[in-house]
Amino acid sequence: IIRKGSWFVFNFSAFWEIKKILKQEKWDLVIEDINKLPFYSHLWHNLPLLVIVHHFFDKAIFREVNPIFGTYVFLSERSVPGLYRNKRFLAVSESTKEELLKRGIPEEGIKVIYCGIDHRLFKVNPELKKDPFPTILYLGRLKKYKSVDLLIKALPLVLDKVPEARLVIVGEGDYKTELQNLSRNLESQDKIVFTGFVDSQTKVEWLHRAWVTVYPSIKEGWGLTNIEANACGTPAIASDVPGLRESVLPGKTGFLFRYGDEQDLADKIIRIITDNELRERFSREGILWASNFSWDKVVSEVEELLQDVVGNRSNSRP
Repeated sequence: IIRKGSWFVFNFSAFWEIKKILKQEKWDLVIEDINKLPFYSHLWHNLPLLVIVHHFFDKAIFREVNPIFGTYVFLSERSVPGLYRNKRFLAVSESTKEELLKRGIPEEGIKVIYCGIDHRLFKVNPELKKDPFPTILYLGRLKKYKSVDLLIKALPLVLDKVPEARLVIVGEGDYKTELQNLSRNLESQDKIVFTGFVDSQTKVEWLHRAWVTVYPSIKEGWGLTNIEANACGTPAIASDVPGLRESVLPGKTGFLFRYGDEQDLADKIIRIITDNELRERFSREGILWASNFSWDKVVSEVEELLQDVVGNRSNSRP
């Protein structure tokens, strides 16, 4: 692992490192992960290239960073179709594939491979019990685009109907202070717990203790946390946006809510935490749904894709 540059310009810093590394060994292919910023690595090598894309931020980047850097990321993402058009892509969801298609990447060059979960860790543990009171869980980074503020704003609406409910927010991030201030302004701080960062085992414990998990992000590549929750027998609610909508089976493993609609989110939460039969049915269906996603399956699919990319030395689409 080589770390160079800053979060803002690491792709430019990587330019010299990539050139140096490519000269040190004989390589079969290059895998480039586009996460906000492309590396444009193929401009200085002619090796087979596989490009991994989780999702494009597009205009959502302006919710997260200042206008200058937001414009930089926005325009960098817009350069992908022209500079990578005939390269091979691995998309982590059908939503990401649709984004690539809309940007002009040919369909035959895109392969969708969903992320898996560790079933040795994320599985139903009979020794871990649900909390005795309705616990609503958010588990993830505390970033502005994750829209945890929507969940906090929906909580008073939930408490009007289910006053014994509480919200547990697990994770760290640069938006934590704003979220804590919001909870105080809404006078809900006594019903909200911020745990901070937790280890993997504690994460699993919270997924078991929760009655429902909520993922309210404005946009994602995929909703891995929803699958992890389902594997632990917990229903999931997510915003009906690209990526997340594929990770929840509405009416089977949880619900989707209209992004930005706090009342709709509150209504979906209330339905789950007040209906034991519905919650248990979602739990059973969720366990079955999560069984479809394993890292062993991912490894097999990625290995097959890599062999295909290397075998096609021109690296253009088949």
